[in-house]
Amino acid sequence: MACRSGCCCGSSGPINEDNARFLLLALFIVLYLLCGAAVFSALEQPKEREAKARWAQRFEHFSQKHNLSRRDLRDFLRSYEEANVAGIRVDTVRPRWDFTGAFYFVGTVVSTIGFGMTTPATIGGKIFLMFYGLLGCAATILFFNLFLERVITVIAFVLKSFHERRRNKAMLPQNGRRASDGEKAGEAEAGGVGKREALAGWKPSVYCVMFILGAAAILVSCCASLMYSAAEGWGYLDSLYFCFVAFSTIGFGDMVSSQRISYEGHATAAYRVGNFFFILTGVCCIYSLFNVISIVIKQVLNWLLRRLEASCHCCFYRKGPHPHRHPRRNVVAPGHLRARRDPSIETDAINESETDPGRRMSGEMISMRDFLAANKVNLAIMQKQLSEMAVGHPRQSGGSCSHQNGFSGGVGALGIMNNRLAETSVDR
Repeated sequence: MACRSGCCCGSSGPINEDNARFLLLALFIVLYLLCGAAVFSALEQPKEREAKARWAQRFEHFSQKHNLSRRDLRDFLRSYEEANVAGIRVDTVRPRWDFTGAFYFVGTVVSTIGFGMTTPATIGGKIFLMFYGLLGCAATILFFNLFLERVITVIAFVLKSFHERRRNKAMLPQNGRRASDGEKAGEAEAGGVGKREALAGWKPSVYCVMFILGAAAILVSCCASLMYSAAEGWGYLDSLYFCFVAFSTIGFGDMVSSQRISYEGHATAAYRVGNFFFILTGVCCIYSLFNVISIVIKQVLNWLLRRLEASCHCCFYRKGPHPHRHPRRNVVAPGHLRARRDPSIETDAINESETDPGRRMSGEMISMRDFLAANKVNLAIMQKQLSEMAVGHPRQSGGSCSHQNGFSGGVGALGIMNNRLAETSVDR
């Protein structure tokens, strides 16, 4: 099929599918940033102008009332800004650099939250932070990845249990006749074979996983907001806003919890422990949710690329057999969706790893040894890809080991999520 005259590839030749996905994602992010800037500018700019006008009036009134020159008053305000950076506030707050305050600070560093209310002021502290954060952030990201694997394992086990229960209910005998021992043995043997066959291609749906993680993140945020509203005196919506900013590691620093010396009517030590627990749990949940959403976004990108490939065949490199000559199987979609052959968001690509007889679909939690071995493989794949790019040869996908769909492969957290969603099932 010839391409239309207005082909997007022009005279530059076909585009590698990975590069096309990268460019499409970059375009989406740019458009997303532009839309976000327009919305926030429309919402926040009037408030900013009102605040500037109100501050100019207060500044002028104060300088006239106390007979101060504007220059002296500005110098004094600059001195207060320097003190504010050092942790000095008008209201009484907890010490910044005692042991508990320093522990809170290093927690925000290694979790990459970085509220900004406490920063090192000495040269030695700044140099030490560079090395301390390098190792601490890497270790914390590894912890989040291992937490993510275990969450996916538990969710997949629960979903598999529900799947088996629904299937067993569907296979119950319709009549009330009591079966003999021989019939029971035959039914048990046939049921075992049928169970293995039914579960051979089953995998958890990414949408179910996303829904469960989203519900868990909302539950943790709502419970934490109740605690922050009671202890800090914030409004409930402000507390929800703080939870999202903190749990997503954005960490603006405009609202920071557990900064008072003591909390009247509340057990200060219990509140600090609860604050640590909620922040740790919330960051893990939001981190896991972000990884699942990134997989859904990748699905959408793959779907868009297939639609573009269908309209312009010469724009992309061919990767193995034609995508419509064999039935596609979604790695995480329910079974009734796997028979569809039309391009859709839910039918992604052939999972050739399922045809490997030596591949064991593990349902247990991954060990540190397996995790490190997987990282070595990912590192070798990345090095191979970089080497091929350096010599100008695009990556080919002819073999079963190199063929990747929208849910398999990847390096780092996304690769971990892809592998766990693709592999968490029964042994077969």
